[in-house]
Amino acid sequence: MDIRELEETLARLPSITAVRIATKDDRVTEVHVLASPVKAPKQVVRDVQTLALARFGITLDRRVVSVVQIGSDSIASDEDRPAIMGVHEIPEGPRTTVAVTLGWHGEEYAGTATGPAAQSARLRLVGEAALRAIESLLDDDAFALDSIGNPAIGMRTVIVAVVVATGERGEEVSVGSALSSGDDSETAVRAILDALNRRIGRP
Repeated sequence: MDIRELEETLARLPSITAVRIATKDDRVTEVHVLASPVKAPKQVVRDVQTLALARFGITLDRRVVSVVQIGSDSIASDEDRPAIMGVHEIPEGPRTTVAVTLGWHGEEYAGTATGPAAQSARLRLVGEAALRAIESLLDDDAFALDSIGNPAIGMRTVIVAVVVATGERGEEVSVGSALSSGDDSETAVRAILDALNRRIGRP
C-alpha cells in the first residue's frame, strides 16, 4: 500500500486541502483531513471512505477519519448548527402531518411526523419531525423525543425538550431549551437543536 499516493489522491477531493495518514502493520490507524467547510464533516468522511475503497480497495473505518474544517479565518465547531428552513403543517382530517426542513452546508434535510390534529399534540409533532430531519443528517444515530413543553418562567415562555439519543456512544439523554419568539413551532425546533448541538458537526 502506497500511503503517499493514497494521501495525494484523497487530497484531490473537493473541499479537502490536506491529508495525513498513520499506519501500523500495514493497517491504516489514523486519517487526518484538513478541509474547507463546504460539506458537512460526515459527508467528507464518506467521500474519503468511498474513494479509498474504489481507487485502492482499502476499507476505512469511519472512526479512524478525523476532519478539521477551516475557512475564512474560522474553524467549524459544534456551534455550527443547521438553519431552520421551514416548519409546515399539512391537515388531513382528524390527523395532521408536520414537516420540518433544515439547511446545513448547502444541503437540505427534511423530516415529518403525523399525529392527531390537536393543539395539545402540536409541539410533540414538531419535535418528532425535527428529530427525523436530524436523523437524516446524522445517519448513524437514532433519536426519541422523551418530552417537550412550554413552561412559564417568570414573565417569559421557554420551550424545553428532552431527547434520548442512541448510537455508538450508547444511550444519552440531553435537554435543550429556547426562548419563545412568538412562533412556538420554530422555537420547538430550536430547542431540539439546542439539545443536540454537541452531536451535530462531529464526524
